[in-house]
Amino acid sequence: MSASVDAPKLSPIATLFPGYFALVMATGIIAVGASQQKIVWLPEALYAIAAAAYITLTILTIIRVAVHNRVFATDLTSHAKGFAFLTTVAATNVLGSASAVVHGWWDLAWILWWVSLALWAVLLYSTLIAVVLRGNKPRLGAGINGTWFLLTVSTESIAALGALLLPQHPSDLLAFTCIAMFLLGIVLYLIVMTMVFLRWTFQPLEPTEADPPAWIAAGAVAITVLAGSNLLAARTVSARVDRLGPLIEGLVTLAWATATFWFPVMVAIGAWRHIACKVPLRYHPSYWALVFPLGMYGVATFKMRAVTKLDQLEWAPKITFAVALTAWTAAFIGLVVQGGRAVSNRTPSPALVVDHR
Repeated sequence: MSASVDAPKLSPIATLFPGYFALVMATGIIAVGASQQKIVWLPEALYAIAAAAYITLTILTIIRVAVHNRVFATDLTSHAKGFAFLTTVAATNVLGSASAVVHGWWDLAWILWWVSLALWAVLLYSTLIAVVLRGNKPRLGAGINGTWFLLTVSTESIAALGALLLPQHPSDLLAFTCIAMFLLGIVLYLIVMTMVFLRWTFQPLEPTEADPPAWIAAGAVAITVLAGSNLLAARTVSARVDRLGPLIEGLVTLAWATATFWFPVMVAIGAWRHIACKVPLRYHPSYWALVFPLGMYGVATFKMRAVTKLDQLEWAPKITFAVALTAWTAAFIGLVVQGGRAVSNRTPSPALVVDHR
């Protein structure tokens, strides 16, 4: 009981939502999508927002680690919250991809790729080892959620940006690393999806549990499509990638089919949560985890269509981009409105704090 009394006394920085870097992921990937669709000024505007958010969240996270290290460590080693920190890895790589695609800043993208490798190793293993070795473990239903798919998203983001950089930095070691990450991400998806599917189908699902991060089930395989497509685009500069081309294309097709398969299920879960169960549709930073899969699916489909010469899918990225941009706009308005209310009331905004559900 004392924890629930003391929790509100913590500052907004101490309780910063671990997955807030999903804002950067969503904004950055839609910037890439806008560039693919050749929309004037929008890619640059979205990139500026993504970069500003990345810098701001990085500063807040550094402060949190330095000043509120105990709360940070508790979240990082938690079954329910720990893997949400991997949004930092994915955001770094998405920002790197946007830097290259939108502005042609390949050197910055290269630096961000190396930063993401270090973040991936530290954050992923810190959480994974903690949840494996913890003695008092929660039940499957209480411990696992959509953020576990960030194991795949973060891993595939390294493969996606690395493969994009491969023509700029031709290296057999880089090619091998990207292929290894691409395949590892698929294995991690199969592991997590098995547990989540068992959770969804054999245990009661509460409306509050059917939250936006569940959409990462589709986003994780969508970014796998992008990683594989970027690898296929680099076949001419890597003999290793070229040898594995048929395998990679087969896995890309499988991943795209899986992502497409999950979207109707995600829409049905969302309708059940908000319409049937009447859960209020209010802004929360976790909604960026819903926007990201929409944007990533459009970008990945665009790239897959290009490298596989599947012209019949030319319409799909356009429609998906429009839907993703609409969702991004709604989430961004929610962020601004809720932030404005917090400032006017001089109270910590729920947009900044951890969801303690």
